[in-house]
Amino acid sequence: MIAVDTNVLVYAHRSDSQWHDPAAAVLQQLAEGKAAWALPWPCVHEFLAVVTHPKIYAPPSSLPQALDQVEAWAESPSLVWLTEGEGHWETLRQSLLASKVRGPQVHDARIATLCLRHGVRELWTADRDFSRFPGLRARNPLLD
Repeated sequence: MIAVDTNVLVYAHRSDSQWHDPAAAVLQQLAEGKAAWALPWPCVHEFLAVVTHPKIYAPPSSLPQALDQVEAWAESPSLVWLTEGEGHWETLRQSLLASKVRGPQVHDARIATLCLRHGVRELWTADRDFSRFPGLRARNPLLD
């Protein structure tokens, strides 16, 4: 299963992004495919916070636009939502210790942990920081 990180979601949504076309294409490929793909809930929350933030985008996406985008992704019958569950704390603790992250990178550890707990084989992201988490393959699909 492939999971998608926040930055790819943002680029796919924001037509003013230089990465919009390739990001929209890879998300469309996943959403219309038969293979399971995943969205970690923290990435969805972060997506909503980023695209509606007036200090990041001028103009930002309206909240209804951002919510409609998430609903469009949610319509994909092959989408799997990644949530915390039984055993999450143990895996998160191990990820934090193994990667030696601190501060804001704890958010990345949370995403990596969700991916690992749910059997994600690859995280599609433009963020190189995910390479520090053993057992999770991170790939930037926008550079292919």
